[in-house]
Amino acid sequence: MTTSDVILQRMMALHPKVIDLTLDRVHRLLAALGNPERQLPPVIHIAGTNGKGSTQAMIRAGLEAGGHKVHAYTSPHLAYFHGRSSLAGELISEAALTELLDECVRLNGADEITFFEITTCAAFAAFARTPADYTLLEVGLGGRLDATNVVEHPALTIITPVSLDHQQYLGETVGEIAFEKAGIIKRGVPVIVGPQEDAGMAVIEARAARVGAPVLAFGQHWHVHEEHGRLVFQDERGLLDLPLPNLPGPHQIYNAGAALAALRQLGRSNAECEAAVTEAYWPARMQRLRKGPLVVMAPGVELWLDGGHNPAGGQAVAATLARMPTRETHLICGMLNTKDVKGYMLPLASQATRLHAVAIPGEKNTLPAEVTRDAALAAGIAAEVAPSVAGALAQIVAEAPAARVLICGSLYLAGAVLRENG
Repeated sequence: MTTSDVILQRMMALHPKVIDLTLDRVHRLLAALGNPERQLPPVIHIAGTNGKGSTQAMIRAGLEAGGHKVHAYTSPHLAYFHGRSSLAGELISEAALTELLDECVRLNGADEITFFEITTCAAFAAFARTPADYTLLEVGLGGRLDATNVVEHPALTIITPVSLDHQQYLGETVGEIAFEKAGIIKRGVPVIVGPQEDAGMAVIEARAARVGAPVLAFGQHWHVHEEHGRLVFQDERGLLDLPLPNLPGPHQIYNAGAALAALRQLGRSNAECEAAVTEAYWPARMQRLRKGPLVVMAPGVELWLDGGHNPAGGQAVAATLARMPTRETHLICGMLNTKDVKGYMLPLASQATRLHAVAIPGEKNTLPAEVTRDAALAAGIAAEVAPSVAGALAQIVAEAPAARVLICGSLYLAGAVLRENG
């Protein structure tokens, strides 16, 4: 166990992984740290239900192709905690992470604070102390009261598609959830808006109008579509004819559009825009696994990994599978008990031959495998329980050695798989 792991465990004991949306505790700790949030390189702040991470990855790829140093913050982490923070293009080191966490714990003392809040403050301190050209911040949950929403004057804000997720915290309708996401919009700061339902768009536009933020919206100020195997993007600056995104799935066309709109707003070059779609890397978003122990044990299987976990995520995965060459497709699925499991499963029913339900290892909020199986059956997918991802894969190999296998349902399951698979 690393030194930072020890500190993280101590922090979890003092400040459990709970969600308590307010900014008072964050402001208090940031003040003790010398207000690093006021010293960051220009910030691009990204909120939305789906597509935040992919959009961030594409913007980062474009900026780095232009020679810019980029800080990036994302959550939750996948395989290892330090994966949340990239300093000027490199993952934060174990030594730097340990020092920052220790400093934050010491300065916070006995005061209440959540795990996400204290680790976000640590990331801001790291970003402020390391020279870079841009800072990419992905919202953790919602936006208005998220711990990242303390930057008063970002260079740009982005809202990716808003749909139903985390209703227990953000509201029961798309409009209510959009209100929380739109909380990142700042006075006079341009906001890039991806495709939205009408109810969500109305809320976003109303917030932008109240604070005088210029809106650059899909379908109005910029357009993107696939044409003859190419990505075509157009805005007031002109047309871009680019390769399709290297991140697979038709939904990535729209994520790419938001990233391109952002890069154009920042004045970046056509070459940087092309790099955004051709060089982005984002694990566990329809990621093909090509090496590691799981691949070795299933040499004839086409193995994929995806962390989508809500109905919109299920639709995106189903649309991606539908465009692949026809092949018997098995799902190995584990989900959290806070998700709309049947809503996630329904779009997948037309694509899946069978679902193998697992519990997410080491996650107290995992849905029992039996419940996941029952939800799959209710959605019209043949399903059974498996003891683990490896156990499910072994059974699939025995019965369908040339199948396509998608491990899916949760970023926490995806992280466990990435650790297990080296």
